[in-house]
Amino acid sequence: MTTTPSDPTTALPGRPPIVDLATWQAARDDLLIREKAHTRQGDALAAARRRLPMVEFDGTVEIVGPDGPVPFLDLFQGREELVVYKHMWHDGAPHQGQCEGCTTAAWHLKDAVYLNARGVSFAILTTGRWDEVASFVEFMGYTQPWYSVRGVEAPVGDSMGSVTCFLRDGDRVFLTYSTTGRGNEPVNGTFALLDMTPYGRGEAWEDKPEGRPEGGHPCWYWRSDADGTATWGPTSRPVPQWTRPGATPVETLGRHGHHH
Repeated sequence: MTTTPSDPTTALPGRPPIVDLATWQAARDDLLIREKAHTRQGDALAAARRRLPMVEFDGTVEIVGPDGPVPFLDLFQGREELVVYKHMWHDGAPHQGQCEGCTTAAWHLKDAVYLNARGVSFAILTTGRWDEVASFVEFMGYTQPWYSVRGVEAPVGDSMGSVTCFLRDGDRVFLTYSTTGRGNEPVNGTFALLDMTPYGRGEAWEDKPEGRPEGGHPCWYWRSDADGTATWGPTSRPVPQWTRPGATPVETLGRHGHHH
């Protein structure tokens, strides 16, 4: 049985119209033209990105990791290129009170083998004190290198919540690129997959057909309580934390009145 979009006997309210495969394929092919143009524009932006100038800074500036203070140069691990994610930090907050947006980025960046294979190193920087950071990293089970950049000047210790790229030439180090906000979205493969679904990200700002779920505030599903109910209340955690051993329900995010 085949149906047409205007067939009221088979239409599902709040769902895409129902058509036969050939009709779907024609609509899909039309969209593909636009998708390819979008891809080419992305390629052009990347080409422009590669043509940005760069800024030299002191690569011997010290940051703190599991082995104590080390020069920033060490993050390159002998490679020429370095990508870092700068993770926000709430001093004195328990693990569940740390930034859910940065958790989302860090969780998607747990493995850098393909970056390494292309000669690019990866690390996560944060302004937290190392003793606090170390326990958080252990709890989360992160395996990529983390460092505290507390008190370190730009371009290393600033702009938390950003993706930043660096280039090395011998012992000389340069800042080449940085982005934040929605510029971080390429890190988050979940966004790209949700954008392919009929309900999208489930966020109220999205342009969606009439009758689809209205959606909530941006990134509403990034925190949940112990039952998996999305909430940003005091009993919530960034969702991947519930998969970690010892993630018991809590009654405070620890952000208010716990700052040093």
